[in-house]
Formats: sequence, C-alpha cells, structure tokens
Amino acid sequence: MLVTFSTDAHADIIMFGEVALTMIKMMGHSKTVPGAILAKDVPEALNRLKAAMAAEADLPVEHEGQKKDKDEQKDEDHEPAVSMANRAMPLISLLTAAAEAECNVMWK
Repeated sequence: MLVTFSTDAHADIIMFGEVALTMIKMMGHSKTVPGAILAKDVPEALNRLKAAMAAEADLPVEHEGQKKDKDEQKDEDHEPAVSMANRAMPLISLLTAAAEAECNVMWK
C-alpha cells in the first residue's frame, strides 16, 4: 500500500504504507487512511513528528526482511539502511510548508 500526503502549500509526498502509518501515529493521529489534519492543528502535528524523530535518532536502525543466504546477505551488508528520520524529511517539509501557509494536510 502507498499513502499520499497532500496540501495546497507543497507537492504531494508518497510513502510506503507501513512507514506512513507509523508517522501518522507519531503526529498524534490514528492510523486511519484516508485522514486529514486541519490547518490549525498542523503545527502541533509537526512538533510531535519532530520530537518523535529526535527520540528515534538515538535508536539503532534495524534491517527488515527474511533470512537470506550468504551471498544475498553479503550484498545487503554493504547497503546502508534508511533511518526513519531520513524517511520523515519530506513529510516534515510538507508539514512545515502547510503550517506556514495555514493549509490543511490530507492523506489517502
């Protein structure tokens, strides 16, 4: 599943479902898709997401997936994992723009 975040103040952001749902919960909302944040509530959601990302920055990044054979595991060991903070950067940018322009944020 993909989740698209949109607002009038920024280009749409598309995320994988599991990551998007985690971030929606970090913003203080239920994991309901579709959903929305009213313009007056966007700054609070942005602050919550930033705080959650700051707290996660100290946690080690875990690799997801199944057990791999030795050759597959060897190849994967050289690929850096993408942290949740890095995945949140586009959404933080969208929320910042929405807060400045006092726009609603929606996701579907």
